Amino acid sequence: MATARVDSCPSRAGRCVGTRRKGLLMDEYPLIENHGLIGDLQTAALVSTDGTIDWFCCPRFDSPSVFGGLLDKKKGGRFSIGPTEKTHATKQLYIPDTAILVTRFMTESGTGEVVDFMPVTGTTATDRHRLVRMLRCVRGSMTFEGEVAPRFDYGRKPHTLHLTQHGALFTSDGLDLAVHAVREPGDERLLRLFPGERDFHFTLTLKAGEQRGVVMESSPDGMPHEFRLAEFQQRFDETLRFWRSWLGQSVYTGRWREAVERSAVTLKLMTYAPSGALVAAPTAGLPEQLGGERNWDYRFTWIRDASFSVYALLGLGFKEEAHAFIGWLSDRAKEKAGADSDTGPLNIMYRVDGSSDLVEETLGHWEGYCGSSPVRIGNGAATQLQLDIYGEAMDSIYFANQHGIKLGTKGWRSLHTLLDWLVDHWDQPDEGLWETRGGPKDFTYGRVMSWVAFDRALRLAAANGRPATRGRWTSERDRIYEQILDRGWDPGREAFVQYYGSDVLDSSLLRMPTVGFITPDDPMWTSTLDAMDRDLVTDSLVYRYDPQSSPDGLRGSEGTFSLCTFMYVDALARAGRTEQARLVLEKMLTYANHLGLYSEEIDLTGRQLGNFPQAFTHLALIDAAITLDATLNAARGAGR
Repeated sequence: MATARVDSCPSRAGRCVGTRRKGLLMDEYPLIENHGLIGDLQTAALVSTDGTIDWFCCPRFDSPSVFGGLLDKKKGGRFSIGPTEKTHATKQLYIPDTAILVTRFMTESGTGEVVDFMPVTGTTATDRHRLVRMLRCVRGSMTFEGEVAPRFDYGRKPHTLHLTQHGALFTSDGLDLAVHAVREPGDERLLRLFPGERDFHFTLTLKAGEQRGVVMESSPDGMPHEFRLAEFQQRFDETLRFWRSWLGQSVYTGRWREAVERSAVTLKLMTYAPSGALVAAPTAGLPEQLGGERNWDYRFTWIRDASFSVYALLGLGFKEEAHAFIGWLSDRAKEKAGADSDTGPLNIMYRVDGSSDLVEETLGHWEGYCGSSPVRIGNGAATQLQLDIYGEAMDSIYFANQHGIKLGTKGWRSLHTLLDWLVDHWDQPDEGLWETRGGPKDFTYGRVMSWVAFDRALRLAAANGRPATRGRWTSERDRIYEQILDRGWDPGREAFVQYYGSDVLDSSLLRMPTVGFITPDDPMWTSTLDAMDRDLVTDSLVYRYDPQSSPDGLRGSEGTFSLCTFMYVDALARAGRTEQARLVLEKMLTYANHLGLYSEEIDLTGRQLGNFPQAFTHLALIDAAITLDATLNAARGAGR
């Protein structure tokens, strides 16, 4: 993976200059894309290109933050490591085929590296997690300086610091953190520790070929202790083997292998191993517009996003992960099967353990990224009615069934009850795919995916000999189909529209041919695609919709949605516009950060916005690459 140069000092390159608020200029923040992701399959951390961990929640993805400097530089907390020389350049890369991140510093006196990783914890939920920071000097000499400044519970809980000769122990109500020194007998002065009021600092001087470091551990079983280099190296070797062994299962050998495999590793990093649930992103509160209010918490599992993961993972050969999610989804369906609920037998999102407590609150004491407030945790959209999730869930179960992942008797009965609920409720306004807060509407995409739910249920029942309410399901499927053609189509625009009675376009409908509602060469579809070209596409980048034409209940604007751009590639490929699809994909790949990661949106300057990295975008990248690669191969074969 190519690396990028970032000047750390004294210029402002790679920084986001804060917006003015109440007459004051907010502190500078790193660009959202100037981060890498590490994790242990239960939680994750962001590491900036200057060696600072400025986002880390513990012990789970959806737990309160310990380091949250990305959302408030002064109050959020951080774990920084860098050279003492102020003028230096940095580069960042992953060790190939792994989630081990290397941040390199180049100075006049030498070159050093911080190697960051988290040893994988396994499938049993635990409060104990280790974050390893290996420090190496590869040329000349380098003095590193570090600061560990945790701020527990989003900075709301106080803590005490206990410093020992082997490291530091931070104690807070509900969570303790130990920082262990890595050193050999005889070099006690190599790593020097300095206490602060609540934080501690250290310095470490290394010569070429030397390696030391620190290990941060949550919920330790005692005071800080000394790590020997041999144990340090063992953790590194085990983590390296895990990731390379896991990625070695991939069957993808297509044209965009590097981007696809990096996306696969990123998705794995965002999967909570004890349950198999995939978080939408490991972050909260990163803005969709700088200074705006579109700041949401994505550290939860959306039925929609996770259902899409089944296609991507099975498409790459990762059957175990797909099987785990189908089990998680089946459990959610069983929980509310038969319950009388206006929002249906499925919530649109859950916590990673399957619980549904996602009460939204505001962190009023935090200024937000570059002054973007309010900072929200929890998610108030959790109770919305979004009918499309039933189609996405059924489609993923059907696809998994085709790959040998079968649903048990109890699971099928739960789905049967779910479909019977949908029979009575699909024909009503809902909040839609994009979770707008402008009130319910008859969204066309929700109707399309309701059609998918009945269609896939009928196919599953026939393929597996399961009992089904075939007459009712068939009748409702066909009613939906006719209704969409009658009310979701605008003759004047010659396009399918966002919701009934409007003339607004919506890029969610790019999935209509993907799910088989319409064929890719149908004139009604090709004219819809042409209309989207004109209204939603700007130099290959795609907006999800125009909020000026379709108010969504929120102030401000937003950038293009990276997810939608990859969906556009998929739709172009299916429509036979392969050369255009390939160019759009190649352009889109240039918007990835230096590590191949994507946040949710891209603004007019090419800067990434929104929570980072976003699972939905990386899922869509994989799907687009697989579809386009197969289309190009078929075209090449037909030309022989």
